[in-house]
Amino acid sequence: MTENKDNELYGLMAEFDTSEELVEASRKTYDAGYRNLDAYTPFPVEELPEVVGFKKPILPRIVLIGALVGMTLGFGMQYFASAIHYPLNIGGRPLNSWPSFIPITFEMTILVAAFAAVLGMFALNGLPQPYHPVFNVPRFKLASRDRFFLCIESVDPKFDLAGTREFLRALQPADVFDVEP
Repeated sequence: MTENKDNELYGLMAEFDTSEELVEASRKTYDAGYRNLDAYTPFPVEELPEVVGFKKPILPRIVLIGALVGMTLGFGMQYFASAIHYPLNIGGRPLNSWPSFIPITFEMTILVAAFAAVLGMFALNGLPQPYHPVFNVPRFKLASRDRFFLCIESVDPKFDLAGTREFLRALQPADVFDVEP
């Protein structure tokens, strides 16, 4: 974890009235060279992830890997049981009777993929997260109702307390707040 340049400050946060203002401010902030920033909205804003520079999500790959592992485990478990560990020749059926293995293989694929999706989502989202420095801003509770916030973290290479504050004020937000750690 990187240290804050200004140890008593997590960053600066600007409050906006509409999602359009937030998207435009985020675009200008990213274009100005700030990279450690985050936006908080009461509802999903479609163009916001691209504007703030989020990378392509890796959760689909995690789910695919989980599905492949589940498929391999499901088939391998049945193959091991019927062909290696406890082989029974019933009615001339082959020991590796793959058509009869399909239901369990399918179920294991879905089960492990679902667990991978849930655990991967929690890990990638950093959940559970009972505390975050932005919770120290009194007006941030409105982020779940009708306000929009843009936070620039002090670990950003371009962050300068006075310069960043002036930059945020130039974006014409409703207000700019210091975010205490």
